[in-house]
Amino acid sequence: MARMAHSRRVWLRRRKRTQRQLARADRPLLTCFRSAKHIYAQLVDKESGRTLVTVSSRSPAVQSSLGEGGKKGAARAVGLEIAKLALERDIREVAFNRNGFVYHGRVKALADGAREGGLSL
Repeated sequence: MARMAHSRRVWLRRRKRTQRQLARADRPLLTCFRSAKHIYAQLVDKESGRTLVTVSSRSPAVQSSLGEGGKKGAARAVGLEIAKLALERDIREVAFNRNGFVYHGRVKALADGAREGGLSL
């Protein structure tokens, strides 16, 4: 761990802190992952650990709805789509697992899109 890059160590520390806080949540988790080009979101049932729904900026449903806005626009579209699929499964309240990423930019846009879609984070 001593040879690990500083930014990676900081990210892992934030991720661990987030996981500790989410251990107390009794709702499904809306987990996000942000890569350099794309953003991914999934709903995970805490008790069984199974993935219920997954959406990414590479999904056909999201690709067709993309217009202007670049990566932030794609993140918002992913949030709207995951909210739509969650409401179809009668899930209205979720705990947002930002997975160690700073709540800023694309991660915030995804959360805002999920709220717009009707989810309570």
